[in-house]
Amino acid sequence: MASAPVGLTKSTRAGFYAPLSPCGRGAGGEGPAAIALLFVLAFATLTWPANPKVWAQPCPGAQRREAPPLRGPADAKLEADLRKVDEGVAQGPFRASWDALEHYKVPEWYVDAKFGIFIHWGVYSVPGFDSEWYPRNMYILGSPAFKHHVATYGPQSKFGYKDFIPMFRAEKFDPNAWAELFRKAGAKYVVPVAEHHDGFPMYDCDLTEWSAARMGPKRDVVDELAAAVRRQGLHFGASSHRAEHWWFYNGGMAFDSDVRDPRYARLYGPAKPDKTQPDQDYLDDWLARTSEIVEKYHPEIVWFDWWIEQPVFQPYLQKFAAYYYNRGAKWERGVAINYKHQSFPERAAVLDIERGKLDTIRPLYWQTDTSVSAKSWGYIRNDEFRAPESLLAELVDIVSKNGCLLLNVGPRPDGTIPEEVQKILLAMGGWLAANGEAIYGARPWKIYGEGPTKVVGGSFKDTTGAPFTGEDIRFTAKGDALYAIALAWPSSGRLTVKSLATGSPLTKREIKAVELLASHTKLKWSRSSGGLTVELPDKRPGNFPIAIRISPIDRAP
Repeated sequence: MASAPVGLTKSTRAGFYAPLSPCGRGAGGEGPAAIALLFVLAFATLTWPANPKVWAQPCPGAQRREAPPLRGPADAKLEADLRKVDEGVAQGPFRASWDALEHYKVPEWYVDAKFGIFIHWGVYSVPGFDSEWYPRNMYILGSPAFKHHVATYGPQSKFGYKDFIPMFRAEKFDPNAWAELFRKAGAKYVVPVAEHHDGFPMYDCDLTEWSAARMGPKRDVVDELAAAVRRQGLHFGASSHRAEHWWFYNGGMAFDSDVRDPRYARLYGPAKPDKTQPDQDYLDDWLARTSEIVEKYHPEIVWFDWWIEQPVFQPYLQKFAAYYYNRGAKWERGVAINYKHQSFPERAAVLDIERGKLDTIRPLYWQTDTSVSAKSWGYIRNDEFRAPESLLAELVDIVSKNGCLLLNVGPRPDGTIPEEVQKILLAMGGWLAANGEAIYGARPWKIYGEGPTKVVGGSFKDTTGAPFTGEDIRFTAKGDALYAIALAWPSSGRLTVKSLATGSPLTKREIKAVELLASHTKLKWSRSSGGLTVELPDKRPGNFPIAIRISPIDRAP
């Protein structure tokens, strides 16, 4: 068993409040007061749902009752998982310290891959409203999700998040069709969410009965998808968003809801206040669940969401990373961890930037995760999707700066991927089939590019700023070839690469050939002090990025 971090002691899950009527039977629930409250209940029922706040009021004077601890019958399995982690740390080249972990090397397959698919699919797909944070927001008093839930399904005490689980049937889920689509999209790796903040694993988790393997679809989604993805020759990863579950449902503690019912404690979790640090029991559970994913499915990427940067996670992250990297060494397969913010030292894992990117080349490999949806990660009705031209321009910009793109899709609750999303993926795949030489296996050049459009670096900025133009050019390199990729079609019909002007310090070699990469057509070109000017074909293939191959060229150092 892992020892408690400094400042923490072992504890069980905090108790809930046993509400008074109308919230439930409790102190003061006898006599005239109870009769009066029955009239209130009757009135509220008659006016439902026009007056939903009647059900949303906190219950004053509520009595505390103890909920079951986080652990239970699965204790033995949890302890066995933790022992396995300790054994894994002891039996490989990595040790559980940041100094040791900074010797980690990103696997070549990952650096070559450049493009992957992320999948947010779970019980939160059923309401199809707000976002994948619906399970939290439906318990936040006054939020749009709260109001929608009350108006559509009734009070959270009668219909909580748990009640969506039987509706999550995944009856049309075809992992082979998904994997084939992702391959045709040009993706080289696939990362489904193994467990989101909602605490409902999409795999056969031995530490809880609340999982897709035992409820809802009653299928081990992660296992089925892993097999299908690997049959397509793609790499497989899995993501864990479990850390945030510590506080995710805490809104449901403020009023009468099923979050306060101890019977559902293993689904809704501790529901602690936002800034409360996890205790040892929770951290042990987090480590055991994460290692279980590794042991069962051998993912080549483990992607972590935010909040693991909290100080109490640090010894657990070190232990998990050493264990996982040692497992990769045992499998003779390169593996990677994705992290956000400052939760890992930069050399110990691969930085991930959510819905954002960098404004220059980063010497260390990195990743952007973003979604085809402009509004959500999970499925929602009436969604708004980004154009494939825009997503491809993002991909090229990211690759030119030594990064890769993990692009998310949100399937419907029945397991189908929306048709518009499929069209976006196939359009991207068509471009990559013709121009992939400039992407897969490529490396940054001496500079990432040129052009007038300023890229704003950082998270949550991928839809800010002006769109790219035909004057925005990005470079990648492979062998003695340089790829210059205009992020949109130049309005003049000519592509001018100013960085390749005669006398440029960037290259001193004589250019011998310039061709359109998609068709390998030789292009007319001239070089002057103003740059390399290339005459483009008359036929314009939409506003997709256009790639030209220039050879030979000076390689990046």
